[in-house]
Amino acid sequence: MAVSRNTGWGARLVVLVPYVWLAAFFLVPFLIVLKISLSQTAIAQPPYTPVFDPAAGWDGLRAFLSALSPENYTFIASDWLYLGSYLKSLEVAAISTLLLLLIGFPLAYGVSRAPRRWQPMLFMLVVLPFWTSFLIRIYAWINILQRDGLLNQVLVALRIVDEPPAWLSTDTAVYIGIIYSYLPFMALPIYATLERMDESLIEAAADLGCPWWKAFWLVRLPLALPGVIAGALLCFIPIVGEFVIPDLLGGSQTTMIGQTLWTEFFANRDWPVASAVAVMLLCLLVVPMVIYQQLQTRDLAGGR
Repeated sequence: MAVSRNTGWGARLVVLVPYVWLAAFFLVPFLIVLKISLSQTAIAQPPYTPVFDPAAGWDGLRAFLSALSPENYTFIASDWLYLGSYLKSLEVAAISTLLLLLIGFPLAYGVSRAPRRWQPMLFMLVVLPFWTSFLIRIYAWINILQRDGLLNQVLVALRIVDEPPAWLSTDTAVYIGIIYSYLPFMALPIYATLERMDESLIEAAADLGCPWWKAFWLVRLPLALPGVIAGALLCFIPIVGEFVIPDLLGGSQTTMIGQTLWTEFFANRDWPVASAVAVMLLCLLVVPMVIYQQLQTRDLAGGR
């Protein structure tokens, strides 16, 4: 009986650890940022008011709560600078995710169909860029994409262009940097799904007279859909808040919400507005995660 009771407490502790982790490193920081977003900018330390003082008691708490205001959210909703940054971030994230899918799916399919002895080496080549610092890799792309960089030298040598085109400070450079950086996040979940796929299903479809393209569309793609959705979420969500790539490779027309957030927080020192931008960004990113969770729940219910 004692062993069973200890086992029950151990199981509860294992289940409790993730909730404690989320509460300590997600919920509490989010509540702090939410509180700052309802404050007003002030020339003080910290640069916002009101600041809660536990020594003030209940009267201080009531005064603190009454001073909170949603004015920052109203300001963001009425200013095109912020709305344009959100829309630009969604546009870049959507296009990048689509391009990553078009490149990552054939890559994952090729690795999964390679001979078994070659798959570990191919898998290692996919994840090899992670062995180098992310910032160093982006700086390397600056050297590659500059007017006298390696890319233009190759294009001129092959006589594809007569004059070296400008790549830096354009949307094209941003997409190149994003696709290069996030391709493993798209390819690996799809590869994991394709690698576990039962090939006898494809053979059965072929035996029944199904052409290869139809078997791919009706059998292989639906079975690989969980990996596709997982890869799309792993890419789309962080790309929306991307800061380093558009800041180093993009121009003034590629101002994404991550850059706007950095400017408000560090350059303007407007912590309340920056916090409101961050809260709205988080709420925006929760939507695809909730949709994905609902789809998974529905699929599990249908499977039962």
